[in-house]
Amino acid sequence: MLLSMVVHTYSMRYWFPAAVMLGTAPAYLLSWSVLRLLTTVLPARLYHGVDDRVYSVYQSMVLFFFENYTGVEVVIYGDIPKNKENVVYLSNHQCTVDWIIADMLAIRQNALGHLRYVLKDGLKWLPLYGWYFSQHGGVYVKRSAKFDEQAMRNKLISQTKVGTPMYLVIFPEGTRYNPELQKVISASQEFACKEGLAVLKNILTPRMKATHIAVDSMKGHLDAIYDITVAYEGTLDSKGRRKTAPSMPEFLCKECPRVHIYFERIGMKEVPQEPVFFRRWLHERFAVKDKLLTDFYESEDPEKKNKFPGEGHVSPLSIKKTLPSLIFLCGLTLPMLLTESGRKLYINTWVYGTLVGWLWVHIRL
Repeated sequence: MLLSMVVHTYSMRYWFPAAVMLGTAPAYLLSWSVLRLLTTVLPARLYHGVDDRVYSVYQSMVLFFFENYTGVEVVIYGDIPKNKENVVYLSNHQCTVDWIIADMLAIRQNALGHLRYVLKDGLKWLPLYGWYFSQHGGVYVKRSAKFDEQAMRNKLISQTKVGTPMYLVIFPEGTRYNPELQKVISASQEFACKEGLAVLKNILTPRMKATHIAVDSMKGHLDAIYDITVAYEGTLDSKGRRKTAPSMPEFLCKECPRVHIYFERIGMKEVPQEPVFFRRWLHERFAVKDKLLTDFYESEDPEKKNKFPGEGHVSPLSIKKTLPSLIFLCGLTLPMLLTESGRKLYINTWVYGTLVGWLWVHIRL
């Protein structure tokens, strides 16, 4: 009996925030749809401004759970610019929480609504979210030979032409680094060896194509590249070996005490444009990440283990930036659930929203 209560309490740590985040999605989509209709006669620049503000409401609600609710300590190494910038955000990729890390940095720059993502093509099938991420400026890409370079380039150029604020998140590794998947790691290292590139240990060999297209397409629009290295504390086993980074449910269950974020801003003048030189530059940046992560996880000096170089500053997120969004979205959702007509509207939003998304996918294909 006691054990079952403990298990139930533990699972509620995840299910409660998950239910709120997913449960408010229909109300959010309906609100966005109304605003989209009202702004159809406005110039594209003004529409994006409205869309960004609405998007920041939902994302700040998400951060209420991933920061305020979990109580995680966010430790940042380096100085985040106070002013908003148009940037490409490059990061190592270990787990689904990596997407939330981008939110954590963006909200500290008051640029949460400017987030757009380069996503794996399969994610476009997500109900409601898959279609909306594209509407908000996200780009879906396929791997290897199926990668549509021109489609990505066209979408990014069309957004820069209307001056869309850009905080484009890319994970150049293409898939997550998981220490338990040795075949993936070995294949990545063999590819680097074959291409005459430095072999990386705690990170995968980055893929160049999508990152180069993003930088090349928006070079006149971008201010900088944000080079981000993320490490999750508490991911070493009893023998000091690296474990899998926390999943979203594990993170929401408060299994990660601290997130360490190494931030470096790189001006566009420092980034080579030619593909051959850009590839070498990108790999060198990831070699730096590999060294940072190797020292973080494997340093024999206790003062350096579980830390990045330099002075890390704990950066708490004020609840004033997240709680109002939670209250607002729950305030929109609860009335829908308390009446029969509201419940029908709620369910229909999920159903028709999903159908519209899937229809959009087929048209795009």
